[in-house]
Amino acid sequence: MVFLDHLHVRRLDFPDFPFSLLLVRPMLRTGTVTDEQLSILHFLFGKNLERATRIVDQRGVKRISGEPSGRSIFQVVGESRRKEEYLCFPEHYCGCYSFFYDIVNRGEQLCCKHQLAARLAASLGACTEVRVSDEQLAVLFSKL
Repeated sequence: MVFLDHLHVRRLDFPDFPFSLLLVRPMLRTGTVTDEQLSILHFLFGKNLERATRIVDQRGVKRISGEPSGRSIFQVVGESRRKEEYLCFPEHYCGCYSFFYDIVNRGEQLCCKHQLAARLAASLGACTEVRVSDEQLAVLFSKL
């Protein structure tokens, strides 16, 4: 347990990622963030918060949904000059190097910037929605 002023905030391993997003939802509903909330977000997500918001601001998040199943995956643009696109499930997986190195291997972050960008964009309605057939979606899944 970590104490930030009078608030109790837990920062454990990846399973607490959905818990931390409970803090984000009220902020997204009101469209405002207090200094205290910003401190919590920065504590939980560190450098990835700024990077994720930059990706969302640049409209770098697509939600690809299969029809008729409604299953979906996110495709998030990276920040490098090459503008790689990473397939990701916001709560569980991203195909980027950071996910495997910083999260899975070292356990240093709650999520990568692509996962956080996907969650923020979905909550804000800032995703580009792409509809494909379930067969096309299955081909994407097979590349994971």
